[in-house]
Amino acid sequence: MPTLIVVNQPKYWPLYIADVKVVSARSYLTDPQYSDMRNVRVFNLCRSYRYQSIGYYVSLLASARGHKPIPSVENIQDMKSNVIIRLVSDELDELIQKSMKPIQSESFTLSIYFGKNLAKRYDRLSGHLFNLFQVPFLRAEFRYSDEQWRLQTINPISAKEIPEEHYLFVIQVAEEYFASNRFHVPKRFIPRYDMAILYNPQDENPPSNEKALQKFMKAARRLEMGVELIKKEDFGRLPQFDALFIRETTNVNHHTYRFSRRAAAEGLVVVDDPNSIEKCTNKVFLAELMERYHIPGPKTLIVHRDNINQILQRIGLPCIVKKPDSYFSQGVYKAENEADLNEYVEKLLDKSDLIIAQEFLPTPFDWRVGIFDRYPLYVCKYHMAKEHWQIMKHESNGDTEYGHVDTLRVEAAPEAVVKTALKAANAIGDGLYGVDLKQVGRKVFVIEINDNPSIDAGFEDAMLKDELYMKIMTVFLKRIEQRKERKSF
Repeated sequence: MPTLIVVNQPKYWPLYIADVKVVSARSYLTDPQYSDMRNVRVFNLCRSYRYQSIGYYVSLLASARGHKPIPSVENIQDMKSNVIIRLVSDELDELIQKSMKPIQSESFTLSIYFGKNLAKRYDRLSGHLFNLFQVPFLRAEFRYSDEQWRLQTINPISAKEIPEEHYLFVIQVAEEYFASNRFHVPKRFIPRYDMAILYNPQDENPPSNEKALQKFMKAARRLEMGVELIKKEDFGRLPQFDALFIRETTNVNHHTYRFSRRAAAEGLVVVDDPNSIEKCTNKVFLAELMERYHIPGPKTLIVHRDNINQILQRIGLPCIVKKPDSYFSQGVYKAENEADLNEYVEKLLDKSDLIIAQEFLPTPFDWRVGIFDRYPLYVCKYHMAKEHWQIMKHESNGDTEYGHVDTLRVEAAPEAVVKTALKAANAIGDGLYGVDLKQVGRKVFVIEINDNPSIDAGFEDAMLKDELYMKIMTVFLKRIEQRKERKSF
């Protein structure tokens, strides 16, 4: 993807950066050769981003042309928002206090060039601020009061404001930035689109293991898409991409949901989309949804403090008690007797006004049907962990024991299981879902619908192998192209 640096007057641009073209803002806005270019990254380094200034219009029209402006108009607006500044200060509070601890004065200015500062001890903080605001040259002002440092303002630095003694450093970090993997693409491979895969390398139970992530990336590249693994710290870089694939455990009260919302607002193709995260991560919603669409499930009661006494009458014992946002078998309890039931209900109602009580259906395994774009991709039997009633058993020492997994081709699975799973998933949307079901005799019951389902190399891909990853990436490509076509009209 070509890279342009746009400045007010190139003849006064003091920095030479190899392999990057510098053009004037006026030329970029008026010369047809730039408006006709496709798949371009535009680094807007104009003197001012003031509303309706030439710098503002560079980012605005870059977005309209399908280019990737850095900063985007949204980033520009974020720098002006006191609310955003306070949120950033709160989110980075621990890092700010640690970085500023040695400073004796009541104020401090941090100059950030492509996420770096001349003093290496500020690099981590500089990197976070750069990733959040995505402005190549930034000036962050901090103030010390009430025994703590707070971020007060953050503003762009124009090239004219860079001290001459900083030039060599700025050139060095700029060249390193443009030469890094996020921008360097071998000449034989020029991607049509760019995808980000959000993951957490510290996640103990990630939805995709490392080998699966590599297979997703390989499939994307086969479809001529550039692809990059990103982490929580890369929130501000989302506008650089055409698609976001979240391969980290999702929750509404979590950065994964903020990533999804931001990506959707920026016009990216995003999986999991915000709507799917909102719906699938809340068991109370799913209970209401299944009743509305007449989707068969175990006897279920939405529990609150005024109907606790109905659990025994309507559900019976043993029964399952769940917190609304339970996942990976956590926050799910099996009550064998009334004392256990009261204990679990009280424990969960202390944290949520509504919880779920559900009939216990003992089965040797759960069905899982993986569905994307309203199409079934794989079917698994998730067997219960040894001597346990769930597919995962969390030991007191922190270890997790899993039951074994059998993977089937879709056509080899019972028709009723696949049809019921499709009906349930379609009630949510056209995203990527894992529908969990139990089969008792000829009856099939939906237990839950998961966004962000597990896709691990060696398990869910056991039948389709690499074709599974290609099928998923092909849907991404189709959706990106459809979105680009809509924008062109």
